[in-house]
Amino acid sequence: MHMKASDTPLGPRTVPVTIEMEDPESLGQAEKLVQLNGAVGESILELALANDIAIEHACGGVTACSTCHVHVDAGEDAFDEPEDEELDRVEEAPGNDMTSRLSCQCRITKEGTPITIRVPAWNRNAVKEVPH
Repeated sequence: MHMKASDTPLGPRTVPVTIEMEDPESLGQAEKLVQLNGAVGESILELALANDIAIEHACGGVTACSTCHVHVDAGEDAFDEPEDEELDRVEEAPGNDMTSRLSCQCRITKEGTPITIRVPAWNRNAVKEVPH
């Protein structure tokens, strides 16, 4: 399933976001660290996909699975607090801890706070259908 970009108006791309990938090759990346600028109103999943970082999102970003699980290593105050629905899904993710969030629900709400996201090595959908 593919995710449709949000219709939410975005601010300027001024929020520094570092995405660290434990297994960059599985996400189609050559580098382990990618430096990006995000916008207020944009989710981490939207930012990653817009920059060709293939974070899995089996449910299309509607909080129905945990395949887009990431760790927020810095800048957690740049996001709203997680809703109960997200916390329920995060509990299903392997390797979850106190820094765990769903990247589809991590919407940037503040400027000025650098964000560091770590994408776990297991972030892949083993049953993903190959396009015909």
